[in-house]
Amino acid sequence: MLNLVWADEGGLPANDRGLAYGDGLFETVRMQGQQGVLLSRHLMRLVRDAARLGIVVSREELSGVCAQAAQRWADSFDNGWVLKLILTRGAGGRGYRPDDNMRPNLLVSATSLPPEPDAEGVMADFSRVPLSVHPMFAGIKSLNRLDQVMAARELHDGLFEVIMSNHDGYLVEGTRTNLLLKTRDGWVTPPVSSLAVAGVMREWLLERLRERGESVLERPLAIADLTGPDCQGLFLLNSVFGVVPVRRLADQDLPVDSGLATIVHPHDLLE
Repeated sequence: MLNLVWADEGGLPANDRGLAYGDGLFETVRMQGQQGVLLSRHLMRLVRDAARLGIVVSREELSGVCAQAAQRWADSFDNGWVLKLILTRGAGGRGYRPDDNMRPNLLVSATSLPPEPDAEGVMADFSRVPLSVHPMFAGIKSLNRLDQVMAARELHDGLFEVIMSNHDGYLVEGTRTNLLLKTRDGWVTPPVSSLAVAGVMREWLLERLRERGESVLERPLAIADLTGPDCQGLFLLNSVFGVVPVRRLADQDLPVDSGLATIVHPHDLLE
């Protein structure tokens, strides 16, 4: 059973393992009133990835908390809001070793939506910070995000995102986004095994493209894939922002394709 903590009433205890060791996960859900964008996928991912870490939580518990949060905060935001769930293994344990019967903590908070990105395209650059992905934790939205924190320090006014590479030099993801490249032959995206976070928007969109009969290839992305003549458009995927085209990458203009706008309507994804 969860120990529920409302952020506007207090915080996690000082010996919480999420604070001490990053021992936990989180989800950020775009909300409109009492409904959330791809809410069921967020909750399924949290339950699934918590199980990978040996943290026991049920979908029913999380659904109930989200309903409480919506009743608590929906009327406080006129133009949508963001629900954040931080799940930790709990408090205590001896050093790194957790207690066997530890009760998970769930910290729940709400913030206003960030400004919407330019629908005509945003500016991005390449990060100087390499992204490390442990094979055991690939795709998990864990609390261990120092690589992204350091890369996000490179952001400045006018720059929406920086794209991170792994130690083999392949492009992996942005600090807060997954990558989707349109080519002359179809769509290309890095495989889940290389990702720090496998986003729910990425998952949903790839399913829709395949349903439409479009070619979707999951393979490593090189810088030449984005800057070469086969590039027909680069998109940043995030469940809060949706699908964002990149119009300028570093010092190069990229083609902007509006085709995905016919597929992705955030308000149609509310649950």
